[in-house]
Amino acid sequence: MEKNQPAPAQQLSVELDPDVAHGTYTNLALITHSPSEFVVDFARMMPGLPKAKIHARMIMTPQNAKGLLKTLEANIRRYEETHGEIKLPGLPGKDLGFHSTDSRN
Repeated sequence: MEKNQPAPAQQLSVELDPDVAHGTYTNLALITHSPSEFVVDFARMMPGLPKAKIHARMIMTPQNAKGLLKTLEANIRRYEETHGEIKLPGLPGKDLGFHSTDSRN
């Protein structure tokens, strides 16, 4: 290889286990960190239930967390260019975005 030629880009091979491929629905993420790691708990909050249940926990280095942030930002930007702005509700209150269809409430 000549000195001025860049090295060929390496392609990452990723395996997706069938048990993981179906995915897990989440509507709540809880994030904590220490000097050496970020912990992201993915939970599901359901209407009428008193608490959320954590279904997955991801632990990553600060560098990987920042890489995830940048990748999410880029993907959200592309999504909004195609589908329009993603609107966020105000800060969650006791209903966490769930609203009763019961006219008595």
